[in-house]
Amino acid sequence: MDIPSYDPAAALDFFKGVGEVENIPAGRTIFRENRRGQRLLLQRDKMYLLLKGRVSLVAGAQEIRAVKSGEIFGEMAALGKVPRSASAVAQTPCRVIALDPQQFRKALAKKPAFALMLMKVMVARLREAVARLKRKEPLPGGEPPRETVVQRKELAALVHPDDLPRVLSVLDAVRRGRTPAYDIEHRVRVAGGAWRWIQSRGKVADRDAAGRPLVVTGTNADITARRRAEEMLAARELQLRLVSDSVPAMIVELDAKDRIRYCNSRYADFFGKAAESMIGQTFAQAVDPGAWERFAEQRERVRAGQTVSYERTLARPGKSASMSASGCPT
Repeated sequence: MDIPSYDPAAALDFFKGVGEVENIPAGRTIFRENRRGQRLLLQRDKMYLLLKGRVSLVAGAQEIRAVKSGEIFGEMAALGKVPRSASAVAQTPCRVIALDPQQFRKALAKKPAFALMLMKVMVARLREAVARLKRKEPLPGGEPPRETVVQRKELAALVHPDDLPRVLSVLDAVRRGRTPAYDIEHRVRVAGGAWRWIQSRGKVADRDAAGRPLVVTGTNADITARRRAEEMLAARELQLRLVSDSVPAMIVELDAKDRIRYCNSRYADFFGKAAESMIGQTFAQAVDPGAWERFAEQRERVRAGQTVSYERTLARPGKSASMSASGCPT
């Protein structure tokens, strides 16, 4: 079957089957950035369907997205078991339906096709985040590189303990003349006690007659926002895998050169392989050259931007499966 586009009515049907409607007053924080549920306290991260009202997703002090009626939010932490990447604040009185991971699995057992729809939504959001990183748009909390003067003792007091040995090793290599420059990312404590990610770059600016470094100059740039975005992408990829592994279907994604970019566990299990071992291989290498040739017509149509559906039989030693298959550009 074709992967369906997001349908608010289908989302409502999915959520209301196991969840209950909640009313949230304007101004309430639904969940907070960097927080996650506590199992020992019986607090589970939830995903939400907004029925009425407006919710802002805020990272740092900046709104990154406004959630509208009929849209889902909060699914990353609920499904990916990761800290919240943003806070959710009700801007108006809101009505929502919330599902915890257990309720999501229960609803998915009744309506497995919804997982495909949700995956399509998450892929679109992942692409938006990737595009933003590639464009290098300013992100909240970022600062341009600037020169700083910091003594070794001051540096030791500012740098995160987990990063300090690596930072000192790099700086010592420059000071001893083993390398002419450095480029390192690390965390520093700022006013108020928070940790910020910094990219430090520098080089030897002056040497003595024996070639030993006399002066090292450099810059520090606040890259906290970029690191947060990268962590968000990693979490989103984990989330996609968790959802796709729960879908009662075999899923594979190929790049322009027919190499496997991703496959879910059901797909890998059928061929008796680990999903990780198939990544980067061409379909013919990983699966079956004959089967790939039989898919030639459909493959060209997908490359032309079409969605195709067809019947096929997959055979492996000791087992075979007849199935309806579909392919679409991503």
